[in-house]
Amino acid sequence: MIGFIRGSLAEKGDGYIIVDVNGVGYEIFVPANSRAYLSSEGSEVMVYTAMTVREDDVSLYGFMRKGELDAFRKLITVSGVGAKAAVSVLSAFSLEQLQQAIVFEDVKTLTKANGIGKKTAERIVLELKDKFSTEECISASDTEESSDRGQILSDGRSEAVSALISLGYTRGEASGALASITDNDLTAEEYIKRALKNLF
Repeated sequence: MIGFIRGSLAEKGDGYIIVDVNGVGYEIFVPANSRAYLSSEGSEVMVYTAMTVREDDVSLYGFMRKGELDAFRKLITVSGVGAKAAVSVLSAFSLEQLQQAIVFEDVKTLTKANGIGKKTAERIVLELKDKFSTEECISASDTEESSDRGQILSDGRSEAVSALISLGYTRGEASGALASITDNDLTAEEYIKRALKNLF
């Protein structure tokens, strides 16, 4: 099992990144709002990974926070939720938003994730509610490294990516447009406006 991968971001595609580790390129599927996906090519990234093995496929999924990796592993235990659907959920929400939606049985919010219908959202709540207690929500939020917490809560890049995807752009186009914006203290609206200028 590969616990994490650290290396140079060599390439970005629609929903995945390739990390160069001593000349070996690892293709890793990541959420659309991942900071790894928003990083510039050539920069160093580190992602916590989970490997899925099927009869015809072996894939790596990567997350910037251990809490996100844990949430991914919990989501794929739900009947009808595969790895791609789990990444879709983590692309639509921050870890804290996901935990709150599950704890408070907010099925409507969960259906906003691409490919998650009402019945699947209900199963997620039913099967995971006990695993996402209110105490766990607070703990997961409070124990993250301050740099990660500040990045996720203060900048609007993640929200901007989701907004651009909803407008019809691919993850690659959205992340590419945002990667050239060096300011880290803008609102989501400001990121979206600047990104749209880069896309036109």
